[in-house]
Amino acid sequence: QVQLAESGGGLVQPGGSLRLSCVASGNILTINAIGWFRQAPGKEREAISCISSDGSSYYSDSVKGRFIISSNNAERTVYLQINSLKPEDTAVYYCGADSLRSQVRRWVLFGHHADLEVWGQGIMVTVSS
Repeated sequence: QVQLAESGGGLVQPGGSLRLSCVASGNILTINAIGWFRQAPGKEREAISCISSDGSSYYSDSVKGRFIISSNNAERTVYLQINSLKPEDTAVYYCGADSLRSQVRRWVLFGHHADLEVWGQGIMVTVSS
C-alpha cells in the first residue's frame, strides 16, 4: 500500500507564496501519477495539477501560470509551489495518487472526477490579510 502525507500549509497574505510537499511511502512503484487537489468550504474537490511517472505535468486553468508542480524521486516527494496567492485559493489541499495516469490527468484537464487509489489527509491553506 501507498501512503501520502502533505505538509507546508498555513496562513499567508494575499500575493504571498507557499510550497506544499507530498511525501509518498510504501509500495510507490504502483503509482504512476500524483496530483494536487483542493476543496474550499461548500465546494467540490478540484484537481489543480498533476505529475506523471514520465515527468509530464498538467495544470487546471484556474492555477496555470501561478502554481508549479515538481518532484524529487529520490525523496519520494511531489511539491506544489503556489505563488501570487489570492483569498479564493483558501482551501484544504490534498495530494492524491493513482496507478492510472489518465484518471488523474483527465480530472485536472477536464474536471472528470475519479476515485483515486490513495489520498493524503489534507492540509489547510488560508489566504488572508
